[in-house]
Amino acid sequence: MTIHDLKHKIEKFPRVSLIHSPTPFRKLENLTAELGGPEIYIKRDDLTGLAFGGNKSRKLEFIIPDMLAKKADTVVTWAALQSNWAMQMAAAAKRFGIQPVLILFKRYDLPEEYDGNMLLDYILGAEIHIKEPLQEAGTKSADYLAVAEEVAEGLRRKGHRPYVVAVGGSMPMGSMTLPLGAISYVDAFLEMAEQTRAAGFEPDFVVHSTGSGSTQAGLVVGSKAISSKTRIVGISVSDPKEPFARDVLTIAKATETALGLDSGVKSEDVIVFDEYIKDGYGIVNREVAEIIRLVFTREGIVLDPVYTSKAMAGLVDLVNKGYFKRGDKIVFFHTGGTPALFPNRRKIVEYLR
Repeated sequence: MTIHDLKHKIEKFPRVSLIHSPTPFRKLENLTAELGGPEIYIKRDDLTGLAFGGNKSRKLEFIIPDMLAKKADTVVTWAALQSNWAMQMAAAAKRFGIQPVLILFKRYDLPEEYDGNMLLDYILGAEIHIKEPLQEAGTKSADYLAVAEEVAEGLRRKGHRPYVVAVGGSMPMGSMTLPLGAISYVDAFLEMAEQTRAAGFEPDFVVHSTGSGSTQAGLVVGSKAISSKTRIVGISVSDPKEPFARDVLTIAKATETALGLDSGVKSEDVIVFDEYIKDGYGIVNREVAEIIRLVFTREGIVLDPVYTSKAMAGLVDLVNKGYFKRGDKIVFFHTGGTPALFPNRRKIVEYLR
């Protein structure tokens, strides 16, 4: 299938304009030289333009029209305390006159204070519900959905029309019955493919941080549809690879169905590494602090401490272990999240002293 043909399929889905596209793309010359291995490029989806930028902005271009079509006046979603998804959802919803209701779970040891993304949530006037984490063992998306539906039911009793959407705009559930977040990342893969082809190459690998699954699912579907060689590597920031890979595959198959594709995504197309979660989701360690410093000092690019730093740490480690060949060309998707740097400042400074 050609890029044009796949774009035509994506254009059938309603969309609003939230981002600056195409997002910048360039080679990381200094980091490539530092590692002495494959050529490393970066796709700057931290510069999408909504709020402080990030991959969630792309998803919201497709999710907001679904909210408007269903005449929602409020949107209910869930995430972790310093979630970039929650903040970007709030920013996008407010632009279209929809009140954001954010259920934020305390999944890591940070104070409940208005800092980082929570400060931005407060400035935006989002309604914030802070909750203790659900029991991690056996906790499923459906368990979080049940919490969100309870909040939504309270809003309905007050006469509101809530739209319930899963964390990251990923799993089709609640009010979002189509994999709209993943469809946006099929489109992002096409955007990147046009940039790499203009630069005279096709990537061997795309590496990115993967948390709720739709970014990876969309990239996998895009790769399967138009590329003969690009493999998508997800560095998990929260979940063990086996159950998480199943979720990604579920979203990918739903995306193929929604787009009318027969590219046949299989389990072996979903590559997930979970070794870089380390102490857990959102936990800053020395490796995170040092990779933030390395990329900032070598390339002038700031990574966040929750997602992109762990993905870049994974990329560097995989280079050192020989997973990538010396002549490979790798595209790193920077998915944003930099406001989370500031609530984590004490740990970052402590490790870099």
